[in-house]
Amino acid sequence: MENTIVVGMGEALWDVLPEGKKIGGAPANFAYHVSQFGLNSRVVSAVGDDKLGMEILDNFREKKLNAMVEIVPYPTGTVQVELDAEGVPCYDIKEGVAWDNIPYTPALEDLAKHTKAVCFGSLAQRSVVSRDTINRFIDAMPAEDTLKIFDINLRQGFYTKEILCNSFSKCNILKINDEELVTVSRMFGYPGIDLQDKCWILLAKYNLKMLILTCGVNGSYVFTPGNVSFVETPRVEVADTVGAGDSFTAAFVSSILSGLSIGEAHKLAVETSAYVCTQNGAMPVLPQSLKDRVIK
Repeated sequence: MENTIVVGMGEALWDVLPEGKKIGGAPANFAYHVSQFGLNSRVVSAVGDDKLGMEILDNFREKKLNAMVEIVPYPTGTVQVELDAEGVPCYDIKEGVAWDNIPYTPALEDLAKHTKAVCFGSLAQRSVVSRDTINRFIDAMPAEDTLKIFDINLRQGFYTKEILCNSFSKCNILKINDEELVTVSRMFGYPGIDLQDKCWILLAKYNLKMLILTCGVNGSYVFTPGNVSFVETPRVEVADTVGAGDSFTAAFVSSILSGLSIGEAHKLAVETSAYVCTQNGAMPVLPQSLKDRVIK
């Protein structure tokens, strides 16, 4: 297992909330939880040569999170989070920042050649530089027996039909939530109103190994050719839902790479995500009872 490198690739940023700033970005959340399950993970991104960038690198070191994060001549990414009168958050994701400019380096190409699984999303592909780097990294990975997970994560208007279409073609596992599936179906003109039908269409059209559909409190599904797994969402006392989806993906991928069945992986992913919802922040330490189901 120590030779199995799992990469989370894309945005590294600060969420600037009314009460202060918190480290954010799906790739780091994913890589951190993968490492908790005993696999060798990396977060790949870029930060600026500024105080915020150095704080991100310090944060990763404190968490013993292995990172290949380039320092580039752009400001470190921030997301301004403001609450309206009803307390509903509104996000302003700054553009032209460091993670929009992740360079493709010889070291990154070498990492790609030794990567067993990569998780990437749509947000870091909004700029041509990072989009090109993500695509080249995926193309440089071994052709056989690797997992390429597109955790779609639609944010604001930072995606196009072309980017989504290309990413569907590059991945062999797609993770999408019910709201995103409605958006994608509208964009691609898929008929019918049944969400499961849309999942079967995507699975077949893009020759996917698996499609993961999360539906919040209404449970989640894992579609594979000819089969579907459904697990109900546990009822828990929610502290916040930040990073819960990333922990789901991390637990699922770690389980599959460790030889667990899809059903076992799905169950552990749901329970891990539910636990993260009971904790503050995206990167809590997971209970040993969850980790022991992967770490042999």
